[in-house]
Amino acid sequence: MTSSGHPRRRLVRGFAGFFSYSLFLVSVSSLLCPSDALVHLRSKPFSFTFIDAPARFAVPVDGLGICGSLHAAEPLDACSVLRTNWTAVGDGGGGDARFVLISRGVCSFEEKVRNAQDGGFEAAIIYDDQEKSSLYSMVGDSAGIHIHAVFVSKMAGETLKKFARGEKGECCVGSSMDETAGTILVISFVSLVVIIMVLAAFMLARNCRLLRNGVHSQPSSMKREAVEMLPCFTFRTAYINSKHTAETCAICLEDYRDGDSLRVLPCLHDFHLVCVDSWLTKWGTFCPVCKRDMRS
Repeated sequence: MTSSGHPRRRLVRGFAGFFSYSLFLVSVSSLLCPSDALVHLRSKPFSFTFIDAPARFAVPVDGLGICGSLHAAEPLDACSVLRTNWTAVGDGGGGDARFVLISRGVCSFEEKVRNAQDGGFEAAIIYDDQEKSSLYSMVGDSAGIHIHAVFVSKMAGETLKKFARGEKGECCVGSSMDETAGTILVISFVSLVVIIMVLAAFMLARNCRLLRNGVHSQPSSMKREAVEMLPCFTFRTAYINSKHTAETCAICLEDYRDGDSLRVLPCLHDFHLVCVDSWLTKWGTFCPVCKRDMRS
């Protein structure tokens, strides 16, 4: 019991450690890598969602996200003072935030964001000017920056530019906490399934091994009380003619003599009482002649 318990406990501890390590990797990766967020564009009859990389120096978007009207920057690279005409584009009033769409290039990310902030925008969406497979985490000095800023791909920027009409509430920037939680949940579920499958396989293999070796786990001798319940009699030479009585003990190979105490097994083979009792209580549970198990 003890020898089989230790490997099982080690196996459980090992997979529990693997499960914890998986969650640790997800947590560390979310801390070391910039958390992707999502840019949602709502426009009749289409709706688009793009992945973005938040700027390290700007104010992060909280779990509730922020929605507002999307405006294309003038000039588009936002490397100089932005021209705004809120009346012409639908004034964006009523507490609705204003987002500005900016093209990458010519000047630094920080300069673009500061110009957007000075222009009265609450968020800056900067899109790449080249087709690349990954997004940059924009860096800069955070001093004095109090607006949101995210970076999106060229494809996302070109799509957003087509719908940047300054309409109220058409664009939203949200955190990806739901996606991260979903990823952790999936990893946790898969890890749990793997642990259950391995433990089930371990228990099945152990049970099969016990079944195969079941005969060896049974006692190899009989209790003396059970042996003494078997019938015995005193040998007489006249019994030799009986078909149930032999002339020689098959255990000690000595001929029976008048007055010897013999014990008869259920298979009707007889032996010296001392010989067969010693055999059954010390060496085996079966008849020395026909191998029949006396416990049955």
